Amino acid sequence: MNAISRKPIRWLLAAAAAATCWAQAADAPVEGQDAAVAKPAQASPAPEPRRWLVQFKRQATDRGTDDESTRTQVRFEHFPDGLVNLWRLDLPFPDEKTDFAGDLFNPRPGDIKVRMGMKAVPVAGRPVSSFIEATLPTASPESLGSGKYQLGVGVRTRVPLALGTAATPVKQSFSAQVQQVVSVAGDDARKDINQTKFELEVRGEWPQARFLKFTAKPVIDWVQNARTGAVGELEGGWRVGRDWELALLGGALLWGKGVPSTYGKRAEFKASYRF
Repeated sequence: MNAISRKPIRWLLAAAAAATCWAQAADAPVEGQDAAVAKPAQASPAPEPRRWLVQFKRQATDRGTDDESTRTQVRFEHFPDGLVNLWRLDLPFPDEKTDFAGDLFNPRPGDIKVRMGMKAVPVAGRPVSSFIEATLPTASPESLGSGKYQLGVGVRTRVPLALGTAATPVKQSFSAQVQQVVSVAGDDARKDINQTKFELEVRGEWPQARFLKFTAKPVIDWVQNARTGAVGELEGGWRVGRDWELALLGGALLWGKGVPSTYGKRAEFKASYRF
């Protein structure tokens, strides 16, 4: 092989050697940089979901019906995986003095509520969850409760909203809930219960873990020939760290004075802890 034929081979070998050196230099970390910069760090595992919630609530209520009076309430919730994704226990302690001021240091046992929530399923392209709720007439004295065993079933859905511009950092949503509640046993001297309750909520969430929502709560009382009433509630809250959430609420009657599940006015403080 003459010198002319060997010249292309020399060029190919030189080009291969140069490419190898360039590739090695590109993979090597730059001097003065941390090793973590040269190679991306592995993503940390997602934090474990909080499966339990304990909530303390203090309500001051004026001109409320039997089940809507000034009280302290403790709530326990568990969020398991599976078809049943919620267990809830509400332990109310209504004040013996039932006006707006109440008597914080003189509570009485109220009617206990238990709820079982079911995992949401798609209906017409929207997630719809359902729940079953039971109320036990455990109030003492009985005048601080309904005096009836109650059974309720309900459904709830939530849809995102786009009320602002793309630059707005607020995450907005609308949710609707409907629940049918009936009394199945209890004191014959107390009024029967047959109500359809609605909750219509508009909610905004900010990146700083703050939220603001307005909820209208109409109710139809079938015992009073489909008489209606409603209250409106404005609630704002914020998250403290990952585990705590604090909220303040103000509510007032919209219409239907004396209809069950309504009140004249309400102020509420709520603290929730997840673990």
